[in-house]
Amino acid sequence: MYIGGTDERALHHLAAEVLDNSMDEAVAGHASRIEVTLEADGSLSIADNGRGIPIDPHPRFPDKSALEVIMTMLHSGGKFSGKAYATSGGLHGVGISVVNALSSDMSVEVARNRELFRQGYSRGFPVTALEKMGAVPNRRGTTIRFMPDAEIFGVDAKFRASRLYRLARSKAYLFGGVEIRWKGAPALLDGDTPEAATFQFPGGLADHLKERLAEREMVTSDLFAGRADLAEGKGAVEWACAWPHYGEGAASFYCNTIPTPDGGTHETGLRTALTRGLRNYAVLTGNKKAGELSGEDVFTGAEIMLSLFIRDPQFQSQTKDRLTSPEAARLVENAIKDHFDHWLTGSGERGRALLAFVVERMEDRLRRRAELLVKRKTATSKRNLRLPGKLTDCSRSDAAGTELFIVEGDSAGGSAKQARDRLNQAILPIRGKILNVASANAAKIGANTEVADLIQALGCGTRGSYSPEALRYERIVIMTDADVDGAHIATLLMTFFFQEMPGLVRDGHLFVAQPPLYRLASGGTVVYARDDAHRAELMKTVFAGKTKIEIGRFKGLGEMAPQQLRETTMDPAKRTLLRVRLPEDVDGRADVADLVERLMGRNPEHRFAFIQAHAERVDAEALDA
Repeated sequence: MYIGGTDERALHHLAAEVLDNSMDEAVAGHASRIEVTLEADGSLSIADNGRGIPIDPHPRFPDKSALEVIMTMLHSGGKFSGKAYATSGGLHGVGISVVNALSSDMSVEVARNRELFRQGYSRGFPVTALEKMGAVPNRRGTTIRFMPDAEIFGVDAKFRASRLYRLARSKAYLFGGVEIRWKGAPALLDGDTPEAATFQFPGGLADHLKERLAEREMVTSDLFAGRADLAEGKGAVEWACAWPHYGEGAASFYCNTIPTPDGGTHETGLRTALTRGLRNYAVLTGNKKAGELSGEDVFTGAEIMLSLFIRDPQFQSQTKDRLTSPEAARLVENAIKDHFDHWLTGSGERGRALLAFVVERMEDRLRRRAELLVKRKTATSKRNLRLPGKLTDCSRSDAAGTELFIVEGDSAGGSAKQARDRLNQAILPIRGKILNVASANAAKIGANTEVADLIQALGCGTRGSYSPEALRYERIVIMTDADVDGAHIATLLMTFFFQEMPGLVRDGHLFVAQPPLYRLASGGTVVYARDDAHRAELMKTVFAGKTKIEIGRFKGLGEMAPQQLRETTMDPAKRTLLRVRLPEDVDGRADVADLVERLMGRNPEHRFAFIQAHAERVDAEALDA
């Protein structure tokens, strides 16, 4: 729940949580150096020269030290109260206690007031008392060393040196005032990861973006980059933007040094500032073509980096993939807009070049939109429909036999587009996790881009306006990764259809694809496994007695070759689809509605109670598997 799963990404999320605590000390001005060390036994050590976690008796629990309370109890850290840090990236005081709970062995050393203290932990509980180790006149800060629990992550789960190295390097870019030292045990290094390195980038994001751009030719000769304080002393924002002539571009967003890959309200603020700035510049220079300029035109092909520091950020989930703080959009826009206006007007050549480039993107978008005013026959009418730009439609004009695959992200969408049957299979990528409609009001649902695209693509309306005759596809297939995140996205989508289009579910149009998690090969035999249990079954049957078996784990649909995706998941002759059904009787539908409300609704206590009630069952099923 707190780290998004038990896979490799979740394992490395533990490292990010501990590193974030040290970064918070640095951003607050209390630490200047952080050391990240991958030890020879596979454990990870992260040390800083900050103030050190307090070791005095805790005011609410006088029989325990503050260190023990912080390490073993949720919502007990200084960041949760908001008094210790103006901005922080931790999980509201739960991050380090969660890492402790998911570690088989952890030790914490605190150098504070020129004295060294140490305490050991395992799986969330202290295993030693707080020990006073002696005087350390030249040392201060906190050192945390931990070993992830093999019972949770698996005996084969290990930290990857290359991934930790990139994490340490990226954090150094996000705050120019910190020096991060990396060291990895030689036996555990992978790829071209160095054994030791020191990162310090005074230029911050601008340095990072220049390195990422390398020798690519830019529309403007220099970056639009800078740093500004937010209004009312609410934090700060740093940005770096460039527009290469060629390439797809990439956007990276952060809040309090935490990556937010799905963007959020800070991204909205930057989009608004850049779009309005270019529109105003177009008026100033007499360019009348820019009237329909949008944020999509400004961001398409651009290299964007944005880092926001704000007190008490709100995220869509505990893994913090998307920022939802409402005030962030306004604060970021107001902080950046004047800087962008000055940057555009400071050099006439620079401003005109960027405006011409973006206007060309706008014209391409409008041309594509015109091509998507397609004519599709329905049982009731022949009409022109405006379809979402992300939709790759099929060529068949009527709904019979057609399928819409809802896929997770552009990468998976690219593979699915190559794997599909163009005649009757359409692809709609969605970005990240769709809005949880069960806990959102009507205004929020109506303003959500992903929800709007989905409703527009289906063409059948929602709730009381739902028209089964207008549904543009016979089958709607949810196709997400075969992992915890994929299951979560599928659950959010099923919640959307249950609440907004129950008739579509009742009529049997909704399906869930079953992509494989593993590929097993030996000699000429290649078989795909749905999950760990299926893999174990295949090892005992198909591959029984075979010694050399290649086992590959798919990290997501986007990493599957189109041929593999077609063969395993999209080909009607070979795939497996699960049809989503509703109970026929009224009482059964009421039970489903109650379950959706308890698990997906606004009251988190219901979810907590459900987890408590079913925890033993999950453990038992895991042991059986």
